[in-house]
Amino acid sequence: MSENHTRTGSALERIRAVGMDLPPVGTSTKYVNHRAVGESIHVAGQLPYKDGELLGQGVLGRNVDVETGRELARHAVVNCLAEAADAVGGLDRVRVVQMLVFVASTPEFGQQSTVADAASELLVEVLGEDGRHARTAIGVASLPRNSPVEIQMICTTA
Repeated sequence: MSENHTRTGSALERIRAVGMDLPPVGTSTKYVNHRAVGESIHVAGQLPYKDGELLGQGVLGRNVDVETGRELARHAVVNCLAEAADAVGGLDRVRVVQMLVFVASTPEFGQQSTVADAASELLVEVLGEDGRHARTAIGVASLPRNSPVEIQMICTTA
């Protein structure tokens, strides 16, 4: 993690410097992608989509390796950031409070936190101290669309 990214430029410039970009936010007819409750923004679970395509399928410990899981976690958290930025009026205004990382994994797989670390590292690299957060990483039997990773987030305005 480069110290440079946390100290210079806007959060949008820093996310682009790590090779990512905020996608446009979508809508659902069944639920909202984020909801404000008081000063908290609850971001619905986000999968690792890019340009409308799910970037991976499978289960960690079976047919998805840890490095692939980490990369998918980075994409899922960028989708969370897009929703959070939409909710608070820009990426520079996002302060992450809590992140919940679901990892589709076999019962014997014990590296859920290693997968989640990639998302945590990206948040700190892009948002600095506003990206530090409480976190839970748990293994689950399966996720929607057979995604290996799903991330849910609670934010506030920085």
